[in-house]
Amino acid sequence: MENKIIINMLSQADSVPGQGVGSAFIEQVALVKESPLLDVSVNSRQKSDIIHVHSLNLRYYFRLKKKTPTVVYCHLLPETLDGSIKLPKLIFAIFKKYVVKFYARADWLVVVNPIFIEPLAKYGVRKDHIVYIPNYVDQKDFHILQHKEELKKKYHVSGFVVLGVGQVQTRKGVLDFLETAARLPHIQFLWAGGFSFKGITDGYKELKEAMEHAPNNVKFLGIIPRAQMNEIYNVADVMFLPSFNELFPMSILETMQLDMPFLLRDLELYEPLFNGRYLKGHDVADFVTLIEKLATDKDFYQEAVNHSRFNKEFYNKASILKMWEEFYIRVTKQK
Repeated sequence: MENKIIINMLSQADSVPGQGVGSAFIEQVALVKESPLLDVSVNSRQKSDIIHVHSLNLRYYFRLKKKTPTVVYCHLLPETLDGSIKLPKLIFAIFKKYVVKFYARADWLVVVNPIFIEPLAKYGVRKDHIVYIPNYVDQKDFHILQHKEELKKKYHVSGFVVLGVGQVQTRKGVLDFLETAARLPHIQFLWAGGFSFKGITDGYKELKEAMEHAPNNVKFLGIIPRAQMNEIYNVADVMFLPSFNELFPMSILETMQLDMPFLLRDLELYEPLFNGRYLKGHDVADFVTLIEKLATDKDFYQEAVNHSRFNKEFYNKASILKMWEEFYIRVTKQK
């Protein structure tokens, strides 16, 4: 097809291992490259019709007021930085203001959760230039493997397995994950992820000590290469993410591809994404009750599997690719 829309993706999102922003970047670029309407390059110096920025690097800030229309992918809000990284108060305040200015400077902003449109508008971003397009995960990368018991032997686990995925941060609810595991000593808990930002991670010392004194039924696997994560998911029976703050975790989408139940903290931000079709709890007591029920009640487990399948069908490749195509066409028409 002639006259394709030329898009230059700018990103350093995969420079820090073990964070969802990098996974989202990889998936989004791979998805839109499949479109016959689009000609996609990454960090190119060639002329393009659209510049799509995926990470908040200063070098990209100065590309946002050029003649070429600019799109910024919103993976975080200033308030979601709390509980993620710890910096001196003045530097942290300056960085939060920088994030707001970065978003406001773009021509278009894409959010992965519609609940964040209003907060961004309050920061001064034009509401009519904020578009919701959800994250996406390709089933060719995450899917059910048939040798589950062999994988459990490989990773030295057995029985019912609960998996947590993400950076080890305060906001991820790692301490609640550990407390839940302590109350269920007969169940194996795994956490895939580590300190991607090392010493500046919020709560670093407390979390490091808690990991070192974790219950015997908990294993921290560290940062796992993305290519290996499908095996890790296949070892598990349920994905448990007790985060206090998120936008749209890639780990949930990855879990869905395996028709695996996922248990989340009861946060308002999940409602528009999953329409109530997921397991949720308010606190450790709820988490313990739900995990115990998943491990012992086959009908309850199957119902949770059905929720995951429902959500997987909703976030299918064709519909999300169409959303991106329509959006990029809209950008070029309004430039």
